[in-house]
Amino acid sequence: MDEEMKETEPRKRVKYHVQRDVLDELGVDEVAEKSNFNVSMKEKLKDAVRCTGPKFKSCFFSFVPLLSWLPRYPFKENAVGDLISGVSVGIMHLPQGMAYALLAAVPPVYGLYSSFYPILVYFIFGTSKHISVGTYAVMSVMIGSVTERLAPDSDFMVQINNTNSTSLDTNSRDLERVKIAATVTFLSGIFQLLLGLVRFGFVVTYLSEPLVRAYTTAAAIHVIVSQLKYTFGINTSRYSGPLSLIYTIIDICSLLGETNIGTLVVSIVTIFGLIIAKELSALAARKIPIPIPVELITIIIATVVSWQFNLNAKYKVEVVGEIPSGLQAPVPPAFNLMGSMVGDAFALAVVGYGIAISLGRIFALKYAYKVDSNQELIALGLSNAIGGLFRCFAISCSMSRSMVQVSTGGKSQVAGAVSAVVILIILLKIGELFEELPKAVLAAIIYVNLHGMMKQFGDICALWKTNRVDMVVWVMTLILTILFNPDLGLAASIAFSILTVVFRTQLPKYSLLGQLPGTDIYKPVEDYNQVLQIPGLAIFRSSATLYFANAEMYIDALYEKTGVDLAKLLSHKKKLEAKRLRKEKKAAKKAKKEAKKRAKQAASQADKHQEVDSELSDVEDNGDELDFSDQEANGNMHELSVKGQKDVVTVEAGHNPDSNLPKAIILDLSPVNFLDTVAVKTLRNIYKDYGEAGVKVYLCGCQSGVVESMEKGDFFNEKVTKSIIFSSVHDAVLYSQQGSDEEDMPKTYF
Repeated sequence: MDEEMKETEPRKRVKYHVQRDVLDELGVDEVAEKSNFNVSMKEKLKDAVRCTGPKFKSCFFSFVPLLSWLPRYPFKENAVGDLISGVSVGIMHLPQGMAYALLAAVPPVYGLYSSFYPILVYFIFGTSKHISVGTYAVMSVMIGSVTERLAPDSDFMVQINNTNSTSLDTNSRDLERVKIAATVTFLSGIFQLLLGLVRFGFVVTYLSEPLVRAYTTAAAIHVIVSQLKYTFGINTSRYSGPLSLIYTIIDICSLLGETNIGTLVVSIVTIFGLIIAKELSALAARKIPIPIPVELITIIIATVVSWQFNLNAKYKVEVVGEIPSGLQAPVPPAFNLMGSMVGDAFALAVVGYGIAISLGRIFALKYAYKVDSNQELIALGLSNAIGGLFRCFAISCSMSRSMVQVSTGGKSQVAGAVSAVVILIILLKIGELFEELPKAVLAAIIYVNLHGMMKQFGDICALWKTNRVDMVVWVMTLILTILFNPDLGLAASIAFSILTVVFRTQLPKYSLLGQLPGTDIYKPVEDYNQVLQIPGLAIFRSSATLYFANAEMYIDALYEKTGVDLAKLLSHKKKLEAKRLRKEKKAAKKAKKEAKKRAKQAASQADKHQEVDSELSDVEDNGDELDFSDQEANGNMHELSVKGQKDVVTVEAGHNPDSNLPKAIILDLSPVNFLDTVAVKTLRNIYKDYGEAGVKVYLCGCQSGVVESMEKGDFFNEKVTKSIIFSSVHDAVLYSQQGSDEEDMPKTYF
């Protein structure tokens, strides 16, 4: 009840009173004592390459974070939690690594390698304490698209015993695909490493949250479709390039009549069993601190059943096959293949980093520590580059494993190192026990693990209510990624997302501002009922920055909002001026002609006066007559001049044929964060054109970078100075109302 009363009570308003002089840009520079200190590029480069002892130590420890945090590792507080967490995550790595290897189109054991080597490298160089790096479904399906494109099944068909029948040489195909996967992984790691060294970690900012979520959803659809062949036990053709998903679905539908019933039964039983087991595990999680390893139990049971009933031989259920024990020696990548996979490698680098840094920042914010985005690029780059040498495929971080790592008490990357040890034990001793595991079980594990991504379809309804542009980005990313595959789809999605930003800057909201009476607050007139527009003054604002793409629309909107067709007005003024000049010229020509005529008449009169010089007695009278004639001639010339002047039409400066034309215009540039050359020219033209029409133009709210752009763009000259720029709208309003007498600058009260 008390809370409801507090909500209904009006909020107490804080009053303030300020009295100061109105300040233009020159006044602000003088009062605030603007600093002209600039560091030259030479000094910046010299400081960047300067190496001192403390600087070298700082760089070295930031490059190898393990050396800074491991000596201070709180063993008593964190050791037990990291140990339990590491074992739990390591157990998850086994089924997920083998399942995601199928997505990458390589033998399952290479999924275990990818869950071992990269984790150890990230343990040394990573900065996030809680993410679990390793195999990831989206990355695996992207790798699979590369391996299947460069090493299709058709390249490994061999003829059988000089007959017309052929069979697939799976050993040669798998070896080639492993080489391709390792090479593209190595190249993506190099890209990540180089981007990290040049401090390019901000590149992930181009991956907005709607884009990432839609992209992972579309990638999950690719994953599901790619695993249907294992679910139905059919052999589909491999497709690559745009629309390959559509072709694959059509191919699967055409082969449904060849479904292996045994494989389908195994898939259905496993899927339902996993769903039920996970629900029970979620209920038991409230009482049991350690999560039940549902997936591990599933593959153990499935392996035992498959071995006991000989599913491979009796029912032709495809199994994992040989899993070699031990580790492999490093092998150099296939440099001759790199030219055909540069785009794929860069896409892998960006997507892997984007997913890892997004999840890392979530945990860092939750547990109050900092994740270095550039160091994360370096850590992931080294993990992939070194992993590629050991025949691993590209890794990122998994949300499910990371949540398990946190929920089981993991406090640092020691948990990741422990999980790597678990995988090492599996590789050395236990891996060969899972050779009879049906691939349909691994496909079922993938389906169930992707249910979280499928829930992301709910984003469409949420974005429809909050931001429909983001919803369009989400839908288009989904469509583009489904149609063009994950690699091309990512590039097309980023391009579309950037285009939406460009379109939004091209279509901003243009407003005329009015004053809230009694305050220095100015708001759009159309949005507020109590805001009043100041008579004779137009305050114009755009909601976006001003640059080449919207400069013309800015001018059009200004003309529309002020209600003045300035081009027509100036054209009318020029016509009047031209007409005035023509009449003046005609009148001057006529006056000159009449003057010559009068001069001739005066000369003839003078000759007549000289002939009567004998009549000396009438000199005085003749002089009076001559004076009268001269006076008459002069009078006639004056009369002609007056007549000429009567025909002249003058247009005074400030003459206003349109009574609606404002006396002054104020351009609020507070939303503008930069100006290019086109924008500077646009402002210069606005100032010039309105000035010719007798309208004064003032600018306000300019950021320092905007003023510098205007200086470099020759906006200012002897007549146009910084005195037309004001720090706020209110300053510009008061100045425009007072006039341009700088010696008697008005004061602002608010």
